[in-house]
Amino acid sequence: MLSILKISIFLMFMVSFGFIFIMIIEQSSFLSYFTFLEKMTCNNNKNFPKSNGTTSHVNPSYILRQGNGIIFLETGNRAQPPSLVLCAIESAARVYHDRPVAFFTNGLSDMNSENDKDSAQMKIPILSSFPNVYIFPLKLEDTFKDTPLLSWYQRVKGTYESYWVNIISDGCRLALNWKHGGIYMDTDVISIRPIAVKNFLAEQSSQFLNNGVFGLSPRHTFAWHAMEDFVKNYNGAIWGHQGPQLFTRVLKKFCDISKFTAIEDAICGNISYFHPQCFYPIPPPSWRKYFETWDKFPTFNDSYGLHLWNKKNSEHMTMVPGSNTLVEHLYQQYCPTIYRAV
Repeated sequence: MLSILKISIFLMFMVSFGFIFIMIIEQSSFLSYFTFLEKMTCNNNKNFPKSNGTTSHVNPSYILRQGNGIIFLETGNRAQPPSLVLCAIESAARVYHDRPVAFFTNGLSDMNSENDKDSAQMKIPILSSFPNVYIFPLKLEDTFKDTPLLSWYQRVKGTYESYWVNIISDGCRLALNWKHGGIYMDTDVISIRPIAVKNFLAEQSSQFLNNGVFGLSPRHTFAWHAMEDFVKNYNGAIWGHQGPQLFTRVLKKFCDISKFTAIEDAICGNISYFHPQCFYPIPPPSWRKYFETWDKFPTFNDSYGLHLWNKKNSEHMTMVPGSNTLVEHLYQQYCPTIYRAV
């Protein structure tokens, strides 16, 4: 009887030990697997801080600290950007996958706390799959602080200005670029290949610049001179006076803008200025060509990006899936995530 009891106790001990051993192994495997996933996630996003509240470093100064970011602006009040804006951001996030892409939008102006800023990404969830995209509320006084534009902004009455949204956009892009450097792009520019040059401006047409795309290092003298001219020669009644016309007249103070004889960069000091083919191969009067069908799509081999002239699009033409238009082709190739969501 005693032997049977000893055997029973031994068997119960072995079963208990085996169960505990299995639990330890399974837990160890689970933790190893979890650690592996965590390492994979960290490795994939190691250059870009998360914007979901896990870090206090998600602010423009930190994200754009290296001076090589891509900056987009929305100075209207749209909380949900149209597909062309999202396509522009996605295309930049793909082309400049190793750089931060910052979208400053007035549509999030009600956000004030750091937690609000951290959760801004979720306001446009379709962009959350791109770890290098950051969304920030556009705070005008903060943007203009420590620049010549602050005193102008504090005294001008925007409600009386015919082109106020455009004027504010012209000012913000200069101030943000002065502070952070990098590349500014309009939200109707689809990126197709990276720009290797750090300091550049681009012609829209012969001897006439456009401020829809430009790149400068932080604290560049051109940006400062442009802001000073913006204030000194301010005229809100003329469309583009603080935009393309401003860039053209400021550059002319430093260099003679000669006509291009070939598709190659010209140089003014430490600034390159690009041929119109680089961003404006389809000129403003022909903007509808983006929404037409083509027998053979152009290659745009001489372009870094394509400006779709949304300002001209008073008919509110959009990309229609299945239309076989040039703009559909561009969406499919350069912003496939947005294309599938339309």
